[in-house]
Amino acid sequence: MHDNPVKEALRSGATTTGTWLTLGSPAVAEALAHCGFDWLVVDLEHAPNNPASAVEQLRAIDAARVRGARAGAIVRLAENDPVLAKRAMDIGAQTLIFPNVNSADEAHAAVRAMLYPQNGNGGVRGVAGLVRAGRYGLDPLYVKTANEHVATIVQIESRSGVDNAAAICAVEGVDCVFLGPSDLAASLGHLGDIRHPDVVEAMRSVVAQAREAGKAAGVFANGADDAELFISWGATFIGLHSDVRWLCQGATQETGRLAAKLRPEETIKAQALS
Repeated sequence: MHDNPVKEALRSGATTTGTWLTLGSPAVAEALAHCGFDWLVVDLEHAPNNPASAVEQLRAIDAARVRGARAGAIVRLAENDPVLAKRAMDIGAQTLIFPNVNSADEAHAAVRAMLYPQNGNGGVRGVAGLVRAGRYGLDPLYVKTANEHVATIVQIESRSGVDNAAAICAVEGVDCVFLGPSDLAASLGHLGDIRHPDVVEAMRSVVAQAREAGKAAGVFANGADDAELFISWGATFIGLHSDVRWLCQGATQETGRLAAKLRPEETIKAQALS
């Protein structure tokens, strides 16, 4: 089966949620695949991942899907590079996120990197038969049909990207335009302040332009409240933070609750010793 559920959802206009995998752990990937997310992003940009660790996480997500999970797999590249795209796709990725896309030319390059040369499509993906994506050479249809099932997500996270958003959104083959609020805030001169009015207005503008071009728009959200706001703008592809966030948030919440229960006794003990 070559179907790509992420691509199907992007094309249908359905609202989906996912999270980032930054810990490099197949076990975490498999566990989160069972937590109700529609997709999981194996991050090669800001995480200690490489193709060898990424393929193990892709296997874990696939295993979860066999057992009833719905989460599809996505890989975010370290940069907009056709070599990196080729390697990610050969290990089984069908959907890629290209970071820091600043112009229509860069968006075209991302699309071409995902396509085998076929019927004058401008594709530059190198062909290798004995790769995981093609069942190690046992799937005779893979090379002929792979182009039909890829999904290209380009990330706008700079002032230049915002200025060129209309042209980027118009590029044929781009399935989704995704916003990275933190880098965008830094590029706009508001490092660490993703809620600054300039940042919010820039994000709303890009979402509106993507929707006008008939493309899905996505945003990285810190939590459900932010996600709800972005959905109200028209975003349909919502990144609900990351594995490390959910791990640390859950741990700190419960240790905090326990500390609050223990604090009265600790206070009495401290008073007795004083």
